[in-house]
Amino acid sequence: MASAQSGTLYRGREGMWSWVAHRISGMLIFLFLLVHVLDTALVRVSPEAYNEVIGHYKTVVFGLGEVGLVGAVLFHALNGLRLILVDFWSQGPKRQRSLFWGVVIVWVVLMAGFLPRHLMHMFGA
Repeated sequence: MASAQSGTLYRGREGMWSWVAHRISGMLIFLFLLVHVLDTALVRVSPEAYNEVIGHYKTVVFGLGEVGLVGAVLFHALNGLRLILVDFWSQGPKRQRSLFWGVVIVWVVLMAGFLPRHLMHMFGA
């Protein structure tokens, strides 16, 4: 009988949480792309309505949404590279835990570089 520690890559450990986060970030990116295509298509229907929708995008709520979008895209891309290594590198499954934490660290560093500039842009500093 296997111990509770042995488990698999996807049983309550980093592998499972990265799997869940990868799916959630992918769906959020898909929803953004859907809305983006629809609001861009609005320019052909009614330029006035398009301008009104774009005006809403300049609010703080949408600015914070952009932070979430950048975070989701970065995580999804970095975790996708991690998945490629886990799947195609012979040491990948053994090192998936450290690869996960590498993704988290790189994501935090990149977001720390993006966030101050974006917030300055949002609040006009």
